Amino acid sequence: MTHLPDLADVLHGTRPYALLRREGADHVEVLIGRIQTTPSTGLIPLDPGTPTLALLPHRQIAERGFAALDDGEPLLCLVAAERRRAELPDVLAALPDDLGIVDDLGFDIADDEYAQIVGRVLAEEIGRGEGSNFVIHRTRLAKVADDRRTALACLRRLLRRETGAYWTFLVFTGTEFFVGASPERHVSSEAGLVMMNPISGTYRHPASGPDRAGLLRFLADRKEVNELAMVLDEELKMMAVVADGGGQVVGPYLKEMAHLAHTEYLLAGRGSLDVRDVLRETMFAPTVTGSPIENACRVIARHEQRGRGYYGGVVALLDHDDTGAPRLDSTILIRTARIGGGLVRVPVGATLVRDSTPDGEVAETHAKAAGVLAALGLVPAPAAPAGAPARFADDPEVIRTLAARNDRLSPFWLADRTQVTFARPFEGRTCVIVDAEDTFTGMLAHMLRSLGMTVSLQAYKSVLESVDADLVVAGPGPGDPRDPALANAAALRRVIRRRLADRKPLLAVCLGHQVLAQELGLTLHRREVPAQGLPVDADLFGTVRRVGYYSTFTAIASDVDGVELAAGPDGFVHALRAPRYAGVQFHPESVLTEDGPGILTSLIADLLAVEPVH
Repeated sequence: MTHLPDLADVLHGTRPYALLRREGADHVEVLIGRIQTTPSTGLIPLDPGTPTLALLPHRQIAERGFAALDDGEPLLCLVAAERRRAELPDVLAALPDDLGIVDDLGFDIADDEYAQIVGRVLAEEIGRGEGSNFVIHRTRLAKVADDRRTALACLRRLLRRETGAYWTFLVFTGTEFFVGASPERHVSSEAGLVMMNPISGTYRHPASGPDRAGLLRFLADRKEVNELAMVLDEELKMMAVVADGGGQVVGPYLKEMAHLAHTEYLLAGRGSLDVRDVLRETMFAPTVTGSPIENACRVIARHEQRGRGYYGGVVALLDHDDTGAPRLDSTILIRTARIGGGLVRVPVGATLVRDSTPDGEVAETHAKAAGVLAALGLVPAPAAPAGAPARFADDPEVIRTLAARNDRLSPFWLADRTQVTFARPFEGRTCVIVDAEDTFTGMLAHMLRSLGMTVSLQAYKSVLESVDADLVVAGPGPGDPRDPALANAAALRRVIRRRLADRKPLLAVCLGHQVLAQELGLTLHRREVPAQGLPVDADLFGTVRRVGYYSTFTAIASDVDGVELAAGPDGFVHALRAPRYAGVQFHPESVLTEDGPGILTSLIADLLAVEPVH
């Protein structure tokens, strides 16, 4: 890339272009070309020597068969005829500082109405077993006199003021502008290394600026700790698909921005998929949708009742490295203003979990939007600190507090599994996992393969009643298992009944466990407080284990002939076992379960009548 002498002509011209500054860079990449639309990620142009910047709207998730309200927004591709480099001072000098007239129109959904939506999602969705977390958005609106001036000035302010952004960018499509400072890498793929970056937990700076004591309280808050663990699990599910051995967890870290701070992990793994397939299989991040993601899309459609546009989608750069191999880098379309036709739209969402409060989530949307809103002059910019700003990420106590989060997480996901040798007690044995619409099954498959099994996944919609495998796993999924119309539970029930009748080895997990418990005559109970994303110390047949719970329903202990139950003092059944079947209410594959491989080895060894190897 060469120096760009005519930057002003590009900025004020009619050709589509993009400006992109990546985290830590001292320069800005400039792409100039033409806009084309394409119906699917697989058709995004990927020609050697011609970079493509793609804007993926939320409705694109329909490619994966997931629900999305169709607002008609296209998958836009800026196919670059020119790619150049501009030094950051030159870009700042070329951008205007005056925003022009910007009239605030407020949020499209008022605070009290948004609080009511939060309350409904907590009660009707999380409280009924539909998932562990969901993201519901609202949009701040403003009128402007000059789209271009406002967009360019907004970019200048973001480049000067915002910190911690993975990408700070502007895309001009020829008719409108997208300008933002997104904190979160969506997915990258280069030289076989695939990386994702789950971010969750939000420390909102007080008016006086970030405070060390307040930050440490935030880092110790169990709601925030569990919220990050939930999105970590959800993105590990995606990595289970796009990385050959699943993802390795690195972190956690503190991401500091001008108005707030987040906690984050990095996930890394080796993969061989086409970069466009990587992009498709990771639509879209749980931090902007929820989990399990397929049902989260239904929940979003039910409660938002309007299209999302590009909010929560992705802006992705697809090009080739020096060897000619395709590569991908992308960021999530959050903290981004869409400017066109005299209107500014800044969508923002809050992550709703079992511990959420309506007022707290309203405040979170204000905090998350603040960086872009300040750049648009709609809220005050944070006061400049006297001297160099404090970097709390370097504070020893902050580092210790963050590191302690990993003390009871699964070493399986924290370790570099290319350097670890696992015992393989089930070498040569076959396993079919029935996926009941929760891709935790992908993580479970990797864990079982590490134990030597040959594993295949079958969707509940197409699974046969009789499955030919040494072991069948009735997997997890959303919904109320007591509902006779619940299709995934009905499919699991057919498989479970056949395995029990044939006296063939069966392991049931979460929803599968609940269905198995019903078949054995146990009563299911809806918890008053859902156990979603919750680590629990459970006595499993005489050994206390730290396990990860994602459930709203539980079986209640009672005598069943020939079945051994592991239940807590409250009578809630953690696990059950008999000579040819076993069930666990928790997720042995979750990052929250301290020794998932050990638990699986013990259970499956009994089912297959083999000597356990640890």
